Amino acid sequence: MEAEVDKQELMFQKADSDLDYIQYRMEYEIKSNHHDSAGEKNPVTLIKELSAIKSRYQTLYARFKPVAIEQKEIKRCIYTTLNKTMTMIEELRKQTDVETRSCYILLPLTEEEKTATEQLKSHMPHL
Repeated sequence: MEAEVDKQELMFQKADSDLDYIQYRMEYEIKSNHHDSAGEKNPVTLIKELSAIKSRYQTLYARFKPVAIEQKEIKRCIYTTLNKTMTMIEELRKQTDVETRSCYILLPLTEEEKTATEQLKSHMPHL
């Protein structure tokens, strides 16, 4: 999820940069080769429209940024809670093993449980 958020952020930055470059190129082309054509749209109007589009992208990015921050915080909370839960389960498992060793045999994890554990660990490498 965090990688997707970072990817979206990079896409917004690239779009903003691309719009700046397009605006620069249009202004340069207008200054260099301005031809009055009856069938074409006024280049100045095109530049103004490009500025409006850029403004909309910036507004969208401004709305996106708090969502990205919130997603990172939620992810951190989920990982912390999950890590605490896994630690508690392991401790309970150890206590149960000690208390019931004479009566029961603690079964090892099933293949499905092992796979689930490995998947969780792969999604939380920093924990």
